[in-house]
Amino acid sequence: MGESGSGSSRFEILFEDNHLLGIVKPVNIPVQEDATGDPDLLSLLKEDVKERFNKPGNVYMGLVHRLDRPVGGAMIFAKTSKAASRLSESVRSHSFHKVYLTVVHGKPPAAKGRLVHTLLKDAKTNTVTIVRQGTPGGKEAILDYTVLGSAEGYSLLKIDLLTGRSHQIRVQLSGIRCPLYGDQKYGAAVNKPGQQIALWSALVGFPHPVTKEEVELISLPPQTHPWSLWSQHTQKQAIR
Repeated sequence: MGESGSGSSRFEILFEDNHLLGIVKPVNIPVQEDATGDPDLLSLLKEDVKERFNKPGNVYMGLVHRLDRPVGGAMIFAKTSKAASRLSESVRSHSFHKVYLTVVHGKPPAAKGRLVHTLLKDAKTNTVTIVRQGTPGGKEAILDYTVLGSAEGYSLLKIDLLTGRSHQIRVQLSGIRCPLYGDQKYGAAVNKPGQQIALWSALVGFPHPVTKEEVELISLPPQTHPWSLWSQHTQKQAIR
């Protein structure tokens, strides 16, 4: 895989070479510095690389895609500006593939489907709402879902994200009356305070920015409730 540090990382590393760092994002850590001032993932990763490789000066770490603070799972970062710009181009050209697993309340109307909505973000409240097509500032949001199973009033879904809008999965599924388990923002009526949101970045796939070989990062959610209602085998088979 190329580069490997002298010390062990505090993060679970899925892939690392001279150009890229793929990790499992822990839940409840912001990806970038936010208003809370809590430690953010980008800063922690820079420190981690600096320590492991005994690097003097500043460490470059490029952010290519984002995950909401409460969400965990596979994430890729760029270790050079060249890799960052090429990965960003992969995102724009749709050769960057993201698959999520999520547990929702209830069951979608069909076993498989595509959701298309127009979403509008309110930056002041950091909330997103579904609006009519043509609404000023609205952005088209598209995802494909597959129901992998249902149990105890919940359903396990595989989500193929076709656009990368803020809070997209959470808002779109809430819009079809299947709010995510534990989502305090878009499912407050059915979730209890303190529950961890059941949304996980299970697969990130892209052409390597230098070698052009296909890279896949795979991460399965923790086997805690409600994820444990379905086997890890079922989850792993679904995302491939």
